Amino acid sequence: MFKKILIANRGEIACRVIKTARKMGIQTVAVYSDADRDALHVRMADESVHIGPAPSSQSYIVIDRILEAIRQTGADAVHPGYGFLSENAAFAAALEKAGVAFIGPPVWAIEAMGDKITSKKIAAEAGVSTVPGHMDLIEDADEAVRIASSIGYPVMIKASAGGGGKGMRIAWNDAEAREGFQSSRNEAKSSFGDDRIFIEKFVTQPRHIEIQVLGDQHGNTLYLGERECSIQRRNQKVIEEAPSPFLDAATRKAMGEQAVALAKAVGYFSAGTVEFIVDGDRNFYFLEMNTRLQVEHPVTELVTGIDLVEQMIRVAAGETLSFAQSDVKLNGWAIESRLYAEDPYRNFLPSVGRLTRYRPPVEGRRDDGSVIRNDTGVFEGGEISIYYDPMIAKLCTWAKDRPRAIAAMEAALDDFEVEGCGNNLPFLSAVMGQERFQAGRLTTAYIADEFPDGFTGVQPTPEDHRKLAAVAALINQTLRARATEISGTLHRHNPGRDWVVTFPGGEQALKLDTSADGLSARFSDGTSLSVSGRWIPGHSHGTFLVDAVPMGVKVDLIGSAIRLRWRGIDTRVHVRSPRIAELARLMPVKTPPDTSRMLLCPMPGIVTTVAVSEGEQVEEGQTLATVEAMKMENILRAERRAIVKRIAVSAGQSLAVDELIMEFE
Repeated sequence: MFKKILIANRGEIACRVIKTARKMGIQTVAVYSDADRDALHVRMADESVHIGPAPSSQSYIVIDRILEAIRQTGADAVHPGYGFLSENAAFAAALEKAGVAFIGPPVWAIEAMGDKITSKKIAAEAGVSTVPGHMDLIEDADEAVRIASSIGYPVMIKASAGGGGKGMRIAWNDAEAREGFQSSRNEAKSSFGDDRIFIEKFVTQPRHIEIQVLGDQHGNTLYLGERECSIQRRNQKVIEEAPSPFLDAATRKAMGEQAVALAKAVGYFSAGTVEFIVDGDRNFYFLEMNTRLQVEHPVTELVTGIDLVEQMIRVAAGETLSFAQSDVKLNGWAIESRLYAEDPYRNFLPSVGRLTRYRPPVEGRRDDGSVIRNDTGVFEGGEISIYYDPMIAKLCTWAKDRPRAIAAMEAALDDFEVEGCGNNLPFLSAVMGQERFQAGRLTTAYIADEFPDGFTGVQPTPEDHRKLAAVAALINQTLRARATEISGTLHRHNPGRDWVVTFPGGEQALKLDTSADGLSARFSDGTSLSVSGRWIPGHSHGTFLVDAVPMGVKVDLIGSAIRLRWRGIDTRVHVRSPRIAELARLMPVKTPPDTSRMLLCPMPGIVTTVAVSEGEQVEEGQTLATVEAMKMENILRAERRAIVKRIAVSAGQSLAVDELIMEFE
């Protein structure tokens, strides 16, 4: 067995590998860039080596820098994680030449499957069902338009060396094919150093379901069930689960056997994933094979009980798999929610900043039998950098069945506190609460279908309003009780029974009765709720029991308002006496500033192009500028016809969120 493993990666996956290596008694080496000098994976590893500047093109994907770190530390094996060099055949070959084990598949498998064009040809020869498309390289945008037209729109434009949603665009017409080709090529070159592009038919309303495969160097290959990864935005997975709520046993077996056949066709060993799209009739088509560990591997580990990182290490060390296909059993249900530093209220644009609060839920088995797991690479006080993927954590839940796994995820998201940068926690909570998700009616168009105008938060139902009003009333009573403490003496003060809880756009009148267990709130419509719990002034989270049902609510005091966040609802309320509420209704409403004649930067990033000039008339939908953030190109377009009055930035300039880009007449 290996004595020391170098992890050629960063963030949560580096931390994940370190945990298993530590369990196996293997020392670890972290590598880090300037931006990651104080990162969690550096703190966790036994040793660490600096490998260059913040951009990954000058550090994490520079093979010579990784090889030098290996020489410095004497590591005898390398785990590449995912992304960066994980599917780089030249890197695996360089390790082999240096006599260092690569904890991954053989070079020839990476070459065959890592290239999306070659992999589809091999899959077709192996009898695996494939999507129609043009598998030869495309030279320019004109050729891309011709090919897309011949295949028939919609089409998917993809980077041959792509992965993780980078270098992918859907085109529905010639103009989108031309623009998508160039953007995909730019992203592919930036992320992978390889700008080759191909095009295939885009199957509408598909499900994205993938098979986990595992093989050793002695000819044993098996599959570990499937993962449903249909909920995506910008081709980036957001929520995954195992097993899929859609597959039946026969389809699962057929997909698994085809995945194994493909792996054997290229002599594959180690962990890998064969991705398929599946239509409404359970017909499935091969998309690609990822010759690495997947981001969503924890859900497979939770339902199989198999540590995939451990198996990768053992296989790389030459060991034989200790179990057969017949030993693989799927137990219960697991869900993974990817927590990203991105603002769902701004169309999921990346967000950066310091994590002023980072309090994940406690990991482990809970009283109801569910399990919480949180894979992360950050810590409170750390920074989310503009240079890398915006993932903060992968929150996973396991339970005996899907409804209970969803309920566990809802509660875990309620308990997860993240402050300091925009994040998608409220969006994840919103999805968990949707009837369509709970029914398992998923497609890769789920987010576009359910949030066609973008995410604006969850609108509270009348029942939600009553629950939150009861919580706000208890918080108000707690604050008033605290205010009566003078010199350590609690003055018995009756704060009154009649209150008005005001929400944006509405209010709830209620009467409070105090008991030893908490409060009883009687509303004007005749309903009543009991509410109890413990919230300490100054704390940002409280656990309440409303009619004996637990509610984990995030609490902030903002002036006289109480901000409450729960299940994707984000609202500010006031608890007032009836007279004060009457007077408050007379107060004027503050009008926000008019920014309709300005183009503001929607996320922190770097301006890569300014496509217009001062004095130019622009049309609705016309490209104005492009901003790159976290390896993704974001094209900013005109919302209506206008004349450019002033351009405040230039290409190459770094911008903060809401910084002015240009003004219009």
